[in-house]
Amino acid sequence: MSIPAIEGVSLSGAGGVSPTGYLSSPDVIGRPEGASGVSGTSSAFGEVLTGAVGNLQSLQEKSNALAVRAVTGDLDDIHDYTIASSEAKLTLELTAAVRNKAVEAFSEIMRMQA
Repeated sequence: MSIPAIEGVSLSGAGGVSPTGYLSSPDVIGRPEGASGVSGTSSAFGEVLTGAVGNLQSLQEKSNALAVRAVTGDLDDIHDYTIASSEAKLTLELTAAVRNKAVEAFSEIMRMQA
């Protein structure tokens, strides 16, 4: 299983990583080059989330297809199904956890504004 690279993350430029390993400027993370406002970051974040959901759907489709092949006897190695099923399960759990944290953060921001 390969892990896709996260687009739009840059540690070079005006801020970057200091010799101590801490970021000297948090503005450089997650902002595509040339973006100057928050909207650029949120659109990149939205694209990452959209890609993650698309990846989740493809993993679930692969797992379902291998499950059908396993039940019909067309699957030579049951380990392929086990691995695909585990990948889909873990990805679903991660996606749900990220969603829950985003909702929690939004609720906290709304609570602070009240």
